[in-house]
Amino acid sequence: MLLEFKTKNYKSFAEEIKFSMLAAPKQKGLDYSLYRKSIKGKVLKGLCSSVIYGPNAAGKTNIIGAMDVFRSILLRGNIKNSEEKISPNLASSTLELIPNNSHLNAQPVEFSIDFLEKDFRIEYNIIIDLGKFLDSEYQRKILFEKLIVNECIVFVRSEDLSFGNLKVIKDYLSDSLKQNIDSAIDIAKNSLNQEDLFLTNGFKLIFSQKFTNLIINWFANKFMVIYRADSMHLIKRFADPQKETVYIEKTTDKAAKLFGINSNAIGYVISDDDSEAKLCSIFKNVKGKKSAVIAAEFFESYGTIRFINIFPLVIRAIQTGGTLVVDEFDASIHPMALMSIINIFHNDDINIYHAQLIFNTHNPIFLNANLFRRDEIKFVERDDDINSGILYALSDFGTIGKGGVRKHEDYMRNYFVSQYGAIKDIDFTPIFEEIFESEGEEEV
Repeated sequence: MLLEFKTKNYKSFAEEIKFSMLAAPKQKGLDYSLYRKSIKGKVLKGLCSSVIYGPNAAGKTNIIGAMDVFRSILLRGNIKNSEEKISPNLASSTLELIPNNSHLNAQPVEFSIDFLEKDFRIEYNIIIDLGKFLDSEYQRKILFEKLIVNECIVFVRSEDLSFGNLKVIKDYLSDSLKQNIDSAIDIAKNSLNQEDLFLTNGFKLIFSQKFTNLIINWFANKFMVIYRADSMHLIKRFADPQKETVYIEKTTDKAAKLFGINSNAIGYVISDDDSEAKLCSIFKNVKGKKSAVIAAEFFESYGTIRFINIFPLVIRAIQTGGTLVVDEFDASIHPMALMSIINIFHNDDINIYHAQLIFNTHNPIFLNANLFRRDEIKFVERDDDINSGILYALSDFGTIGKGGVRKHEDYMRNYFVSQYGAIKDIDFTPIFEEIFESEGEEEV
């Protein structure tokens, strides 16, 4: 379960932003799937959902993009560019796109994550020097790296490498380490590479492959970050069709029929010429043939394809207690289908593993006190004075005073009268007036 994500100097976020999935204090009501976990006597309350609002170009997608980049860096274990560009988020493989383009001098980029897995609260953060925006020739360097488990420092990497309380993961340490701890630390210090993460390299090889794999597996399988989910492509990083000619997932096909697809099945097809699975519409008994297959993009609607791509990830999140983060989750999908998915995450009888759904949107229908808690509703806006995006929650307004937000207020109305910020008054009329004025002058 994700508790908190922070980043700084990532694209539009020149200053640090904190995306919290921890319940805010004094939030009463709507306690659906509020996961409670005690760590060292402190009770943590994790939220099961969050929705992000803000005008275009404010940075909603950049929050999700930053999560995707951090995930990609950790999974490959270094801050080098990747030749494999499997994500629509180019910054995840081409890191010189990350730094805020307003900085005159190179500023470090920061990522930090706080999550629960098994019986551990794991906090991991890195500070990296990538140079200035678009500086592809810059000599990159990891400036800082820290791992904290159950509020105990395991290691800190800065100019040197130091270790804290390794006993917190004693059951995960390698057997040889217990006999040679001092020599292991010396080897670790001498093997540091300025572009390689210590966590997924030296720490994994020398100290604990088992615990590092626990972290990697959470990032790989439970932290499902879908950047620009409106793109027309199979989300293959998490979908894993069986290696058959035609693969129809029964649960997804059943959901598709509820969604409105009744004349055909939807499945993944692997041809002899191409090993990559492609989403297809599958028809039975067409013109005497046993079946006919048409690429889904030529037969199904845009919304149908998006639903079929995303719904298996919803199932996976619910089954594993994963965190599903989706950019433009609601694009081209009917609000009733979206409401049903959201209600699944809010249903304590179904969401027994405390899965999480996080998404950004422009649709005001979710600004509803009966649907989302105040601490689950986030806003992003751009502060032109500091040339940086800022992030805050509806719960940050408090409940008293002139600016307070109380339960059962009309959140949608208040948002559109700019009571919460993160909205722009846009009027294109002057542009058209200027066009017609120019055309009139030309005619004269």
